Amino acid sequence: MMLAPVTYNLALTTILRKRVLPVDGEVIPKLNQRVAATDVIAEASYSHSHHLIDVARILGIKPNVAEKLVSLHVGEEVSAGTVVATGFGLFSKPIKVEHSGRVVATGGGQVLLDISQKDFQLKAGISGEIIEIIPKRGVVIQEVGGLIQGVWGNGKIARGRLHVLAQKPNEILAASQLDISLRSLVLLAGSCQDTDSLKAAADITARGLILSSIHPMLLDFARKMPYPIIVTDIIGQQAMNASAYKILSTNNQRENVSLNAGAYNRYTGARPEIVIPLPHADIPPVPRDVDLFAPGQAVRLCRAPHAGAKGTLVNLPSGLKTLPNGLRVMAAEVKLDNGERITVPLVNLEVLG
Repeated sequence: MMLAPVTYNLALTTILRKRVLPVDGEVIPKLNQRVAATDVIAEASYSHSHHLIDVARILGIKPNVAEKLVSLHVGEEVSAGTVVATGFGLFSKPIKVEHSGRVVATGGGQVLLDISQKDFQLKAGISGEIIEIIPKRGVVIQEVGGLIQGVWGNGKIARGRLHVLAQKPNEILAASQLDISLRSLVLLAGSCQDTDSLKAAADITARGLILSSIHPMLLDFARKMPYPIIVTDIIGQQAMNASAYKILSTNNQRENVSLNAGAYNRYTGARPEIVIPLPHADIPPVPRDVDLFAPGQAVRLCRAPHAGAKGTLVNLPSGLKTLPNGLRVMAAEVKLDNGERITVPLVNLEVLG
């Protein structure tokens, strides 16, 4: 039986997220500490680059002589234009640093600078409690609340108070709806089909947009917006699925809603997601990242010609099915919400949890 990826829309669940640096670094929070989605939880020097200044060669003198002229010391932070050494003679020009950096070594009439890019900072992505420290790499965060996972995000992270702008799941966002009264809010905003709406949200400093769908021609523009954008259902135009809309709309004006608009990663299972922290008496179970395909599941189609369509898995034929294009694949029979029955390769399906 084939494992099925799951997209979750859960009114109340326990969310566990491992957040780790790509390289060794420094973990900032302590065990059992609460963090916000926008808090920096770990830092590291993501890439290293060095610049060698050979004072002896530039001045044409012996290394032991040049060494006495060097005025910098290991560990010193220097900016571009800082004088490294000055040669002999009335008309000798000073040798200056070309790139800002940190002195990591001196000797033999040479100076080695670390001119690495700025430190990489890892944000929490969701609010919650630190339940595990991963030495030099990151943390595991636990939160209890609502979880809505999307199909696309623009890579930004933010948190704020949720405001329901779209009064129905099938509304289309218009720039005229966005005024200064909505500044600094996370907006449940329907479908976006024009750049004017994205610009207007930036102009009022919206904290984030939750969209049911977005026109494919807007994706590059959306990536440039200063706030997170999460699309719950499809690249195109479509109403928000009823489950996601119900969870979001019933939490109108809820504080500290986090948007982590990271890209979907099929290898790790990470998806763009909205987390709504909620009061709770007990810790609910953690949902599984994958499931087994089974009749009766609510599913969504991931690829054309029915991309974004939803339905119910009604049958799992044994063996391989031959598709109209001649391919033989593992497949399922799905009854779409519009009543149509189709046969779909399992790789084109995801379960809606």
